[in-house]
Parts: sequence; C-alpha cells; structure tokens
Amino acid sequence: MFKNLAARRSQGTQFIRDLRAARPTGFRGRPRLDATPCGDGCTACREVCPTEAITLAPLTLDLGRCTFCAACELACPAEKLHFSNDPRMGAADTQGLLVREGDEPKAIAASLHRLFGRSVRLRQVSAGGCNACELELNATVNVNFDLQRYGIDWVASPRHADGLVVTGPISANMARALQLAWDAMPAPKFVIAVGACAISGGLFREGAETERAFLGTVAPVVYVPGCPVHPLTFAHALLDAMGR
Repeated sequence: MFKNLAARRSQGTQFIRDLRAARPTGFRGRPRLDATPCGDGCTACREVCPTEAITLAPLTLDLGRCTFCAACELACPAEKLHFSNDPRMGAADTQGLLVREGDEPKAIAASLHRLFGRSVRLRQVSAGGCNACELELNATVNVNFDLQRYGIDWVASPRHADGLVVTGPISANMARALQLAWDAMPAPKFVIAVGACAISGGLFREGAETERAFLGTVAPVVYVPGCPVHPLTFAHALLDAMGR
C-alpha cells in the first residue's frame, strides 16, 4: 500500500480531465510552416522525406504520408518547418490533410452525429500494421484518456460495431479479412483510416504485398494521421465527427 501511495505522489494524477485542452510535452504533432521564404532552388526538406510527403511551390506537407520523423525540420536551412505539440490533425477527406503556410487546424464536421448520436462502437482491424498504432488505440481506453466516458468503445465482433477502424498498409493476406469484417457489420456503418500506413500506404505504399482496393471502394469518413497515431489525435478527430 505504501509503495502505491509513493507512486501516486511521484506520478501525480494520470487521468486527463479535458482531452480537448491537453497538449503532451515532447509530442510531434501538427506541423507549422512559417512565412520564412525558402532559399532559391532549395529542395532539402523534400529530398530527405522518406514517404514523399512534401511538395514545393507552394510548400505543402501531406499529413496522410508524413511519418513525423522530423527529418525535414532538421534539414531545412531556413528553419521554416516546425512540429508543434498540437494533436488536432484529423480530417474528413485527404485534402484536409494537406498543411500549407499559415494553415490552422480545422474541426471535422459532425458527420456521425445524425446517425449515431452520442455513442459509437468500434471494431479495429490491423491490416498488416507494425502494432504501433494498434497499441496507441488500446491506450485510448486506459486510465489516462478514458475515451469510454464519451460513449466511444471497442467491441470484439464486427457484428456489434458501428465503425471499422483500419490500421496498417493493408497487406494482401489481410485484404480479405478486412472485407469480411466490413461485410459483417450492420448498416449504417463507417470506416476510419488511422495512421500513415492506412491512409496512404506510408513506407509500404509501393510494396508488392500491399492490396489497397478496399479503401478505393469504401471511403473513410475520418482520416487520423500519425506514425503512430497519438490517442489525443484520435480522440479529437472522433469527438469532432460525433459533434461532441
């Protein structure tokens, strides 16, 4: 008992009272592109990006491809790129994932509220992922984040789910399983793409063993970027979509 009390005194209160206001220290969140002009002919940030997430003229960073490695921030001689600790990065479409100079985070429209009200049940499928995003999603219902207090919970069977949460680049050997999970879900239903791998294929988008036809036929209603996705980023995106 005394050890538990000592740990509590040392760690403080782990429970996050207001997920909307939380800004984790040391977290690489939404990037900001300053007004500082790029050097003539400079392509340093684009050259070091492992997923081709950066385009130039105008400078644009695609959060759907970004792995948040910060190589671009370190390579930029003009110090134009900075990763903030802002977890608000979700979007309702791929265009909303594009960050340009001066852009500010925008809330996702409450597209799920009309059909599902204030409660949704989610089934997660790891479609060839490395388990990093999967571990972070598990953390959404721990004592720190407690997403269940908002009526959001995970279920074991797709037959009990409103939404299908996809992680991983979708490998060929998981494509059929993903489709089966979707087919088993009762209507109305929706898909959420979580992480760079699910959104764009990430580092594996050119891989011979990826099979991404599923997302070509079923468009996600929410895209949650990250590598891995932070629980707060997922919480912000889903609470926006639910109108909470």
